[in-house]
Amino acid sequence: MKDLRNVPSARRAALDALLQPDPRHKAALALALLAALGDGRVHIDPAEHVEPPAAALPGRPARPELIAAQRLPRRNPRDRQGHAALIHAIAHIEFNAINLALDAVWRFRGLPAAFYEDWLRVAAEEAEHFTLLRQHLLSLGADYGDFPAHNGLWEMAEKTAGDVLARMALVPRTLEARGLDVNPAIRAKLAAAGDARGAAILDRILADEIGHVAIGNRWYRWACAQHGRDPLTAADELAAAYGAPRLKAPFNRQARLRAGFSAAELDALERGSVPAVP
Repeated sequence: MKDLRNVPSARRAALDALLQPDPRHKAALALALLAALGDGRVHIDPAEHVEPPAAALPGRPARPELIAAQRLPRRNPRDRQGHAALIHAIAHIEFNAINLALDAVWRFRGLPAAFYEDWLRVAAEEAEHFTLLRQHLLSLGADYGDFPAHNGLWEMAEKTAGDVLARMALVPRTLEARGLDVNPAIRAKLAAAGDARGAAILDRILADEIGHVAIGNRWYRWACAQHGRDPLTAADELAAAYGAPRLKAPFNRQARLRAGFSAAELDALERGSVPAVP
């Protein structure tokens, strides 16, 4: 058996990456951490206590300015400025998704090793998405930080910091799963605006995000089993307890089924959703 006493901790390294404020460096650290796990240069110790940092989480650059989602202007991809703003908004989601995956790795102690392996892989794939989007944004004459953004994803991460069941229910399965629903419409807008590169990036993101939401579903159901909760009813109970937003129809049933939602869950989701605006 390999002596791990001198092998760096993957969970501590995830916290270091989470604290990194520079987006490019954070993305590089997430990719490097998955590679290091694969070749044994870091190890996972689920029982390890990782000391919470004194610094505020997550590490982020001074820009973009974070404002309420309701204050964000509409983004028209047929307008040059609106086109860049739309790509920026997606890049911001992917930047937050890196942080969310890294946070799950360092924060939650005593879970199966596969939990940490899954979220390290998610962090690396989100880093790839962010990098692709930032490169595309640069080609449009802008950069990450040039437009305001909102902080809804991280705010829910903070609310669920003490409960892995709530985190799995309300971040990957609720807020991040919205990407499965809205991706096709955004992709269509980019394609209609002549942005073939942007559309291709959205295709890559959708394919990967189905897997990420599936990971959230897997660990949500595992946590429900550990706590003796019914997965079908616990989601609504947790959404109410933590003030999660009520989701709007329509839903991408095909993608959600592939991501591990049951037909019964989707039926319940549609019954409880905000009606679509005609």
